[in-house]
Amino acid sequence: MAAVTLTPADIEKVTNLKAAVDGLAQITDNEKSGFINLVTRSLSGEAQHVEWSKIQTPTDEIVVPYDSLASVPEDPAETKKLLDKLVVLKLNGGLGTTMGCTGPKSVIEVRNGMTFLDLIVTQIQSLNSKYGCNVPLLLMNSFNTHEDTQKILEKYANSKIEIHTFNQSQYPRLVVEDFLPLPCKGIATKDGWYPPGHGDIFPSLMNSGKLDALMSQGKEYAFVANSDNLGAIVDLKILNHLVVKKNEYCMEVTPKTLADVKGGTLISCDGKVQLLEIAQVPDAHVSEFKSIEKFKIFNTNNLWLNLAAVKRLVQAEALKMEIIPNPKEVNGIKVLQLETAAGAAIKFFDNAIGINVPRSRFLPVKATSDLLLVQSDLYTVSDGFVVRNNARKNPENPSIELGPEFKKVCDFLSRFKTIPSIIELDSLKVTGDVSFGSGITLKGKVAINAKPGAKLEIPDGTVIATKEINGPEDL
Repeated sequence: MAAVTLTPADIEKVTNLKAAVDGLAQITDNEKSGFINLVTRSLSGEAQHVEWSKIQTPTDEIVVPYDSLASVPEDPAETKKLLDKLVVLKLNGGLGTTMGCTGPKSVIEVRNGMTFLDLIVTQIQSLNSKYGCNVPLLLMNSFNTHEDTQKILEKYANSKIEIHTFNQSQYPRLVVEDFLPLPCKGIATKDGWYPPGHGDIFPSLMNSGKLDALMSQGKEYAFVANSDNLGAIVDLKILNHLVVKKNEYCMEVTPKTLADVKGGTLISCDGKVQLLEIAQVPDAHVSEFKSIEKFKIFNTNNLWLNLAAVKRLVQAEALKMEIIPNPKEVNGIKVLQLETAAGAAIKFFDNAIGINVPRSRFLPVKATSDLLLVQSDLYTVSDGFVVRNNARKNPENPSIELGPEFKKVCDFLSRFKTIPSIIELDSLKVTGDVSFGSGITLKGKVAINAKPGAKLEIPDGTVIATKEINGPEDL
């Protein structure tokens, strides 16, 4: 890896920054050096764009069709042996603030009073019980979620599952004006700091001691996923494929729809598989990148990692993923957060692949519109697994758009006596002060608009099929 070259002015900036960071008692030496390395790489202007002419569509050897995976041996003893190599790692650093909740997002109730975390624990417990194996759960927290998560985990003290936690790094926000850490400006609260993206999983796993501990227990692979992706469940066919083929890294991708045009995709470039994000695309090619004709798949952020490979690459300081600059403003001060993404690490691993998985493995809950889908009759829950209802013939989920009155979970719940039946729904758009009674059925294309200043209540038992409702007279 070529040495980073900086201008004399940038060298002075880094020297001053390093002196200021050395005085921050809240973070470890590993965090300090990780932060300075990230800033130095950013200043060096490492190429973030790819050469468009070199991009190739990956072959089926590189992005393997899920249907081509071998079936898993039927011998339960073999399955146990396979699962005993695995740890499930959930990214648990995010807060539920965008959905109007305090605390970690993973404790939002999803269905039947069960939170994301309840569902994850139940899933792994049922696997461990069924096969007599020991798949542990590992949570990567941030400084924002650590304390609350530790308290919440007490409820699982008697569960048949090992639960471990570690924290991702805590880096100081960088003041744009003078290139010094925000905590040095008298900002003593959490606002002075940020977690540097999920690309930080690799050094944090190593620095926490968890990586060595897991490997000493015979664990070989980690299945990594966002805690809010209800489709991210352990898949034996994928695990078996990786073990047999000795793949060090696997990214699950799935076919793009028009809702996913901004998602990162896998490409081949210079004989290596790599992730291409919209930020790396030259302006002249952005519309081509968004096309679902040329770039047909996107990254679900379900990742499978070989633990020995992670250790080797972290020790060699080889994981130099593209840097994502994230400008923010805190108390009127312009700051910069430098982040990395775990998916971008794919190009550094040997024998790395993608697997083109069914859409069912990507069911994220990012907003209350997603909550409506998973709380409806479109899904059922069994042993913690969220299963799609076979009664729906359309392979795609309905598109749902709810107005700002539904944005917070508490407001969303207060506007539905019960969640409507949406098995035959194609699309729903709700605007204004609308509330729903119980036993309602929605079919086809439905738009419900309450006039400004007016309340619109949909009565119990109403069936609305492909219709626009603008007031009680339309019901």
